[in-house]
Amino acid sequence: MAVPLAGAVGLGLTANSLYSANEAKKLDDPKQSVSLPITNVVLFNSGVGYFARSGEVENEARVDLTFPETDINDLLKSMTLQDFNGGTISSVSYDSHEPVARTLSSFAINLNGQPTLADILRQTRGEKIEIVMQPGNTTQPGNLQGTILGLEHQKMPVGNAQLDVEMLNIATAEGLRSVKMMDVQRVRFTNPVLENELRRALDTLALSHDTLKKSVQLHFSGDGKRKVKVGYVIEAPIWKTSYRLVLDKDGKPYLQGWAIVENPTDEDWGTVKMALVSGRPISFKMDLYNPLYINRPTVEPELFASLRPQAYEGGFKPEAEALARNRAMDEKSKSEAKGAGGPMQAKRSGATRDAKDMAYEMDALKKTAPGMANGADRDFARQLGERMELGSVASSATASKLGDFFQYVIDHPVNLGRQKSALLPIVGKDIEGTRVSIYNPGVQVKHPLLGLRFKNTTGVHLSQGPVTVFEGSTYAGDARILDVTPNDERLITYAVDLGTEVIPQNPNGSSRITSVKSTKGIVHIVRRNREEKVYKISNKSETDRTLVIEHPNRTNQQFKLVDTPKPVEELAAVYRFETKVEAGKSAEYKVAEERDQGEQISLSNAQDDTIKFVMNLSEASPALKAKLTDALKVKHVWDEARRELQQITVDIQRITADQDRIRKNLRETPKEAEVYQDYLKKLSAQEKEMDKLTDKQKALMAQEHEARKSFDNFLINLND
Repeated sequence: MAVPLAGAVGLGLTANSLYSANEAKKLDDPKQSVSLPITNVVLFNSGVGYFARSGEVENEARVDLTFPETDINDLLKSMTLQDFNGGTISSVSYDSHEPVARTLSSFAINLNGQPTLADILRQTRGEKIEIVMQPGNTTQPGNLQGTILGLEHQKMPVGNAQLDVEMLNIATAEGLRSVKMMDVQRVRFTNPVLENELRRALDTLALSHDTLKKSVQLHFSGDGKRKVKVGYVIEAPIWKTSYRLVLDKDGKPYLQGWAIVENPTDEDWGTVKMALVSGRPISFKMDLYNPLYINRPTVEPELFASLRPQAYEGGFKPEAEALARNRAMDEKSKSEAKGAGGPMQAKRSGATRDAKDMAYEMDALKKTAPGMANGADRDFARQLGERMELGSVASSATASKLGDFFQYVIDHPVNLGRQKSALLPIVGKDIEGTRVSIYNPGVQVKHPLLGLRFKNTTGVHLSQGPVTVFEGSTYAGDARILDVTPNDERLITYAVDLGTEVIPQNPNGSSRITSVKSTKGIVHIVRRNREEKVYKISNKSETDRTLVIEHPNRTNQQFKLVDTPKPVEELAAVYRFETKVEAGKSAEYKVAEERDQGEQISLSNAQDDTIKFVMNLSEASPALKAKLTDALKVKHVWDEARRELQQITVDIQRITADQDRIRKNLRETPKEAEVYQDYLKKLSAQEKEMDKLTDKQKALMAQEHEARKSFDNFLINLND
């Protein structure tokens, strides 16, 4: 993105040194480049950081910044600019993503391929130039003005040899001239447009030396000296925490916390105001740097009159209401712009101006945490802006609530060199704590772990991190904590308690029926299963132990604690029970759990033995037992009908099979044979018997159906 030139300035070209990039930048833009150092740094736990630069500019000014190409998208998404006391922001220009060769080829003078002075002059045939000849030249005037015709090679005798000499042909007021290129000292184009194109090409070439960096230019317009600020959110390493915990026998545990920060940039941080925010605002990447195109369909022209384009109204608000809302928004925007003196600027002054300006600037930063409510957004911007402008105080860091987040403000300016890391103290206070031994068989089967139950009485949010524990001045072990809010209690462990042994045992469980009920012929039986675990504890050390037992929490499996002391803590995965064991003594801790399990018995298809089993249960009520006795009687009638029907069915199947055999024999036996008549007589007798059985089968089927219906009706009313 180019910045318009205020005017053209002459540029000298020599055969030895075409152009200086620094000189080109000065000539290309009359604004003086101003340095804006980093003054504020806010690091988050979501992989981004907010960086603010501020300083003074005078009149028309330009700020040149460079960023890794990977940061350009974040920069375009989040950058905010402020020019105070009547100044305005003209534009922000940045390098294109196009390859440098393609960019260079777009200028009037192509500098690809390391062109010589002769190559450059060949590209500018027809342009007017001024030539300064080498001193001592006697064949040509000292200064020439003319138009470039072209270049050619001529053979010239030098002693006994022929030397190939490159000649520049120009058209002057006196006529055509041919000048030896070796005699040319300096060339200047009189066309200011061509001069500007050459400057821009050289500037692009200079900035391309570091292909991973891109240049960003901020242009400010105004009168006199005034303050300007620029803020942006880019990718940054998350800040980390580590703690030191000192345990004394008689005193409170002392907690010291350190923040680990890195400066991965190529710029030193000098006396910057730093804040560390403990929270994870939503942050994402979006490609705003690369040009994006969409495929458009190719439409053939119609050979008939086309319909007019259709305009559709919005589907959520009436047209009149939408127009009124848009008009109100336009009036509000105009009012804000008038009060601020223009977009992205402010006219506030005085001692309170900086904090308010920072709050205005941080309104853009809130977009990195879209999950917060609107009120929290405003508080976040205001508090962060005010905090960035606070003077240093005596303590090393000030911790406070920031909306849904927590912040540590480093109260003294931070100096951190490029590619350096630092430890910054953020916590140093006594805390409440009690020594405990924590047993979990999934961690260590035999021994518990030495630990501490501590309460976060520091008044600040403790971010997750490692904890190095010292017993007095002796290293005792390492621990790790997750995020701990103020006044929250947490356990940490740092060593194996070799002086205490725990043996978990599982005695035989028990099961008993607690209730028997019937609903519409379905018997519901509830069994209560009891499981116990006994922890045998042996304290062989010389000090009393407070043992915390982590027992699996099986609430999701419908287990409930019974005949067991209430746990001191209940988590999703474990119960925590606490018991004291004196030095040199043993103890037991029993945890009992019960779970009710139900089973169902359908009496309609049940055998008599199953019904008799339910009748014999002591948990069944006398009324239910009496009804089940009657149910057996009704079922007996049904069973008798089923048995008779089954017997008839068997007889029919037997006769049918015998008739098939007789018919087969009749087909094979001659009619004249004596046995043939016997077969016919037997077949006739079976047919008469089959008719009787079929009639009886129909009657039994009806009888069985009625018996079953009576039994089902009886069961429907069997409720107890």
